[in-house]
Formats: sequence, C-alpha cells, structure tokens
Amino acid sequence: MTAATNYLEARTLDFWLKANSQTTSAPATVYVGLHTADPGEDGSTSNEITGNGYTRQSASFGTVTTGTDDTVNVSTDADITFGPATGSWGTITHVSIHDASSGGNTLFFGALSASKTVGTSDSFKISSGNLTVELD
Repeated sequence: MTAATNYLEARTLDFWLKANSQTTSAPATVYVGLHTADPGEDGSTSNEITGNGYTRQSASFGTVTTGTDDTVNVSTDADITFGPATGSWGTITHVSIHDASSGGNTLFFGALSASKTVGTSDSFKISSGNLTVELD
C-alpha cells in the first residue's frame, strides 16, 4: 500500500510547511476498511463494504524502517480479522486506512495482491506484517 489520499497529502504539507495551520493531530487509533473497487486519491468510501456484519477493524503498526532502496515503511504488528460475514460482501479488491471507525477520512489505500470473494459465514484476515505502508 503506497498511495496516500489527497486529504493526507494536503495535511502533510500543511503540517510541515505551514506550521500546522489546520491543526492536524494523529488519530489515537487507525482502522482498516475493505473495498470492492479502488477508492482512489479522493478517498471515496462509496465502494467500501457495508452491512452483513462488516465493520472497519483497528490496526496497530510496528517500527518504521528504511529499506535499502530509501523507501520508508511500516507494517502491521498483529492480525486484522473481519467477519464472519452475515451475507455476501462481494469480491474484495482494495484496502484502506482511516482515521475513524466509521466516516472520518481515508488516509492510505491500495490494491490487494489477489482479490478475495467473501461469502456468508466467511471471514477476511490480514495476517500480521502483511499490510505495509511505504513511502518513497
């Protein structure tokens, strides 16, 4: 996951170059959302799963590291499990990170390495370390 939304990009520039004129603060908890299509840079939640037992799940991250290619990244440090679904969620193609458990702002988004169809009674799990945010 390497794409930041326009919201996050604007807040980052404001924080570092305009003395935080928008009074940005870090969320106490971030939440992962599941999508059936790309949420895009505007951070749209129009294709986020709704209903059938779906809720965004909180996520925690480990130590920020710098790679040999000068990228900076951080990965989840615990499993994230959604469900079980009480009805079909469709085919999950993208994930997103938000600053609230519902509503709020989308911060990052990215495509799954492989789509996953979630039917009734299925769960969707992102294993610890398998959700990485990378900046270049």
